Amino acid sequence: MKLNLISCDAQRPDRRAIAQCITEISKHNESLAKELTDILLEGDAVEIDVDDKNSGSALRALRKLSVNYEIIE
Repeated sequence: MKLNLISCDAQRPDRRAIAQCITEISKHNESLAKELTDILLEGDAVEIDVDDKNSGSALRALRKLSVNYEIIE
């Protein structure tokens, strides 16, 4: 499943937690996840691939971190 991470509505976003979440749900390495987190928090959308069997927990984790997303496929 592909997700488009649109924005983060948290008043004080936790960069480390978001990067760790991206690492776990998309199987990217930590440095790429940190870079994607920075891009997301600057206001640009980020596209990631999520394993279908983990999609439910991935979506819950993103909602918990106040990350807005849309499902692409």
